[in-house]
Amino acid sequence: MAANGAQDSFSPSDVLAAVMTMRSGEQDAKKKAHVYLESFQKSKTSWGTIIGILQSKAEPEATLFAAITLRGKITYDLSTQVPTNELPALRTQILMLLKEFAVGPKPIRVQLCVCLAILAIQMKDWNDVLPSVVQSLSDSPESHACILDFLRVLPEEVTEGRKITLSEDDLADRSKVLLADNTDRVVQLLINYSQSSPAAARNPQLMECITSWLREVPVGSIINSPLLDVVFNGVTADECSQEASECLCVMIRETRDVDESQANIQVLFPRVVGLQPRIATVAEEEDTEALKALTKVLATAAESWAVAIARQPSHFRPLVEAVLECAARDKDQDVIEHTFLFWYELKQYLVLERYIQSRLELVDVYSKLVDILLKHLRYPRPDSGNEADLFDGDREQEEKFREFRHQMGDTLKDSCEVMGVTECLTKVLNAIQVWMQNNASQVSDTNVPNWQELEAPLFAMRALGRIVDRDEEIVLPQLMPLLVQIPNHEKLKFATIMVLGRYTEWTAVHPEYLEPQFNYIVNSFQADSKEIVRAAALAIKFFCTDCRNLLSGQVLQLQTFYDQVLDKLPTQSREEVTDGVSSVVAVQPADQTYALLKTYCDPLIQRLMTMANQATDKESKIAMAEHLQLITIFVQNVTPAVSLGDANPAVKYWQEVFPILSTILENFLDFSPICERICRCWRNMIVSYRTAMAPLLPEMANKLASGFAASHEGCFLWVTGTILREFSEDRDNVDQATTEHIYSFFEAQATAFLRVMTELQPADLPDAIDDFFRLMIDALLYYPQKLIPSTLQVPIFEAAIYALTLEQRDPLVSTLHYVRDLLSYGSNNPASSEGLPEPAAQQIKAIILNMLQSHGMGLVKQVMAGMMLTFPRDCFADGSGVLLALFEMIPGQTAEWVAQTIQLLPEGTVNPAEANRLMTKIKERLSTDDASNLRHVRVLLQDFTNSYRRRNVAPRDGLGQLEARRFQFSG
Repeated sequence: MAANGAQDSFSPSDVLAAVMTMRSGEQDAKKKAHVYLESFQKSKTSWGTIIGILQSKAEPEATLFAAITLRGKITYDLSTQVPTNELPALRTQILMLLKEFAVGPKPIRVQLCVCLAILAIQMKDWNDVLPSVVQSLSDSPESHACILDFLRVLPEEVTEGRKITLSEDDLADRSKVLLADNTDRVVQLLINYSQSSPAAARNPQLMECITSWLREVPVGSIINSPLLDVVFNGVTADECSQEASECLCVMIRETRDVDESQANIQVLFPRVVGLQPRIATVAEEEDTEALKALTKVLATAAESWAVAIARQPSHFRPLVEAVLECAARDKDQDVIEHTFLFWYELKQYLVLERYIQSRLELVDVYSKLVDILLKHLRYPRPDSGNEADLFDGDREQEEKFREFRHQMGDTLKDSCEVMGVTECLTKVLNAIQVWMQNNASQVSDTNVPNWQELEAPLFAMRALGRIVDRDEEIVLPQLMPLLVQIPNHEKLKFATIMVLGRYTEWTAVHPEYLEPQFNYIVNSFQADSKEIVRAAALAIKFFCTDCRNLLSGQVLQLQTFYDQVLDKLPTQSREEVTDGVSSVVAVQPADQTYALLKTYCDPLIQRLMTMANQATDKESKIAMAEHLQLITIFVQNVTPAVSLGDANPAVKYWQEVFPILSTILENFLDFSPICERICRCWRNMIVSYRTAMAPLLPEMANKLASGFAASHEGCFLWVTGTILREFSEDRDNVDQATTEHIYSFFEAQATAFLRVMTELQPADLPDAIDDFFRLMIDALLYYPQKLIPSTLQVPIFEAAIYALTLEQRDPLVSTLHYVRDLLSYGSNNPASSEGLPEPAAQQIKAIILNMLQSHGMGLVKQVMAGMMLTFPRDCFADGSGVLLALFEMIPGQTAEWVAQTIQLLPEGTVNPAEANRLMTKIKERLSTDDASNLRHVRVLLQDFTNSYRRRNVAPRDGLGQLEARRFQFSG
């Protein structure tokens, strides 16, 4: 079996052997088979082999692979590989295959229907598609499934028509012929089929067909036809309840514009509410899927008509209560989530002043909803009775429950906004008080009965924290003293800590509650539970941040606590506690800053030096890098207010630390995480203290230059960019000499980078390329008059074109942004917000245009190659933005470069007619001065490059399914 990408012919036996290898072969054999089959899928000679496999008695997997491959070839290769006069024969072959596969397997039948639909879109002279397909396939009852499948997929494929190589105008014409002109015919076909037999009326395929055509058919045409009864009957039929419910949901969504859809809503509303008695029935039968389907229908209706409910709450109340009943009867928490969006949408109206009366009428519904949510928030009681494993080992179910609780928390907030904070918090208070009355006497060190009933309102209180005003004076003063008395149970303690951490803004304006809460959190660090310790660390962060002024008198005691707990914490918790205590240090008087930094940070520096002396393996070096972040947090947070001209006490301390950090950097230049963390620390020094850092700049510049030269790490360029920004010419309090020195330092760094680029491939230093072009963006912004006329500009531009050969998102985005900013100086809208003096602007514009004369073709070629072949999808917009900028400056020349680039594409990958059409349309757009035409040119190029990529580069469907063996064959 050949595995050459240039394979010219493919025998059915080789293809089938490769398919079987993909299913069960060894890894190396699978790789070869994958290459072979990928080549087969795109080959011009594979059409006959595909049809042959479909006509044979090959295994279902191989036959499905052939059908999927045929779909891809009709989508992408029809215009370049099949002459127009051969299309009718292909159509005939597909229709014959559909008859053969009428009885199944269903996946193959569906793929063939998709093939026929995509072919119909592209056969511009085939205008009687539906009649001819129905006539061809209606000669046996078995073929009805084919007709229904074809009817279902046709609107979907027309909607996806941008994948096909058709112009927008042609696609619009085919959409009209295939869909708009056939809506009445399709509705009648579906009515006739539904009335042909009771089984037909309950056929899931019929429901799917109606759903698909609701994109095209006015919803009133279905509502006012016998199909409405068919759909509602289907909702309660076992054979098709899921499909019918989805169809009804789509139908209801089409009536979302309630003013335009009043007549349709008048028909649908009583029918939808009429489903309400079924809720109790399916709930008692514990038919979760049926309850879910009903809930989706009722919630979709309520959500779609939310504004109508707000206008007429009495009229629509039965629908609201039906949705509430679904939530209440959800035993397994599989259904209520489908109601969440409705409660949110209705809340959005009820909180408006104009709907205040409706809010009063529906507040009791939201009150009942809160009661339901408080029950659903409870942790389960494990079947095994093992309190240590509430989900009996089912980690997936546990994670689902955690996520579900946070969704319910959002709905609790919605309810709170309707009910009012006091009323909602009162329910939480009552739930806690009821638990204490019923259970407090039975609590022991080893047993907390019914703790789930106490933990749920605690979670609810935490969820409500963001919308409770800090001036709340009614319920929270009753709740807060109760919280610090919560029994010592892991889940309860965790929930209590999270609540206290959420209400620190309230505590900050109610200082009488601070001490017991803060002591509760500090004492929690002695717990054995890692979860509790992590929660306590997060809470300390919030307490210290929000109550920092109240805690300022304890700043020295805090340091003792900080020093004692730090080494016991996981990395994230260390950073959170550090964030907290540094916030308290930050609000101390400036004359205490130096001493406090020494008190807090000297132990950190001592730990760092000890770690540096012992760091011999990767794990210990990673620990060093993480510890460095704690120092950076102090740099970020402790920024004392200092009068202009006075020395900054924080900088005084960091000057003492700088040599230690420099030595560590020199010793660990071969370990990226340490380099990055020290550079991040220095960068934050520049951002935090700005011009006060001037005394440290010469030494820092030397370390950055030598660091990059030795390591080629982009983080050194990253700090250079920050210095460039903070000490640019337009900054206050920066003298000209400092600016000149910094620009000279920048040039030296740029030269060093360019030297590295000549020695290595872009793929060898993607991170450095990312950081370098971020640096160039800053340089262009702040120093365009220095950079663009300099001898560095052309080599940097050449390096940018070279960097566009990369296939990684971040360095490509930075490079493309740099190119776009650079090109802007060749237009009348330069990237510099300050603007340039007119003579300088004209000089720079001339330099840019002159540079493009020699390098424009290379840029266009590389950008188009990236968009067609190598760029990640996130880079397409920036790539087309570069082309748009070129078209704005030099339209004729750019069009010529685009044409030359297309001529370089491999023969057979682009239809000449397609290429000619593209260039003709570009020239048409460029022939007028209308600014919108340039945007159209950009769209044309994006469509062309996307189409090329899909046809010739992107993997075709089928191979992934083969390897994963996810095929299912039924019906």
